[in-house]
Amino acid sequence: MNDVSQILAVQSYCFRGFKENAQVIDLVKKIGLSRIELCGVHADFNDDKTFDKVIAQYADGGVKIVSIGVQGFANQPGKERKWFEFAKKAGAKMISCSYDLKSMPECLPASAKLADEFDINLGIHNHGGWDWLGNSNMLGHIFANNSKRIGLCLDTAWMLDSGEDPIKIADRFADRLYGVHIKDFVFNRARKPEDVVVGTGNLDLPKLVEIIKTKAPAGCCPILEYEGDVNNPAPALTQCVEKVRAIK
Repeated sequence: MNDVSQILAVQSYCFRGFKENAQVIDLVKKIGLSRIELCGVHADFNDDKTFDKVIAQYADGGVKIVSIGVQGFANQPGKERKWFEFAKKAGAKMISCSYDLKSMPECLPASAKLADEFDINLGIHNHGGWDWLGNSNMLGHIFANNSKRIGLCLDTAWMLDSGEDPIKIADRFADRLYGVHIKDFVFNRARKPEDVVVGTGNLDLPKLVEIIKTKAPAGCCPILEYEGDVNNPAPALTQCVEKVRAIK
C-alpha cells in the first residue's frame, strides 16, 4: 500500500521561473514537501560531469530526487544511458518519458534493456490529445506488447484534455502505474485549459488517491504538477499539498 501523503513529490517544472537549484530546494520545503521529480530545467542529464554536484545539492538540502523527466527517447542508447546513470546515482526509481514516433518500434526494447540494467522503471507521460501517446488505446497496445519495465506516468490533466477519464485510466493500467502527475484543469468555451489547484477542477482527487494507495505498485511516484503562477507557484502548490493530505 502506498501512503500517498508521505511519498508525495513535486515536478521541478512547477518552479521553472527559478533557475537556481538552491531556490528550488527552498520552494519544495516551503510547500511542505521533501521529494522531487527533476526536469531538464534544473539539471543537464546529458552532462555527466555535473551529476554529482546536482545530486549532492539536493541530498544536502534534504530533498530526495525520486524521478527525472520527462525524457524523450529516440533509440539513442549512448545518450539515453546517461539519463539512467543520473537517476541511479540519485536513487530515483522512475524516469518519466515519451517516445519519438519516428524511432518506433526499436526505441521501446532499447529503452527497456537499459531499464532492466539499471533497475529503473519507465513511465510514459501522456501529453494531451495532440500527442500520439495521449490516448488509452495506444498506451494499451504498447503495454501489451512490451516489457513491464515500460509503464505509465499518468498526467491526469492531460488525460482530461484527451477527453478520457483519468480515474478510469489509472484503474485500467493500475499494475503499470509507476508514476502520476497529479494535475487538474478547467477548460473555457474554446477548450483552452487552465491549471487549478488539484481537486478544484475536473479531477476526482479522492478516487485517484485511493487507486494509487491500493492498486498501484509499491513505489509508485505521486507527483504534484501545477504550471500556473510561474513567478509565484508556492501558494497554489501549498494548497495542492493540503488537498492531497486531507484525503483519508
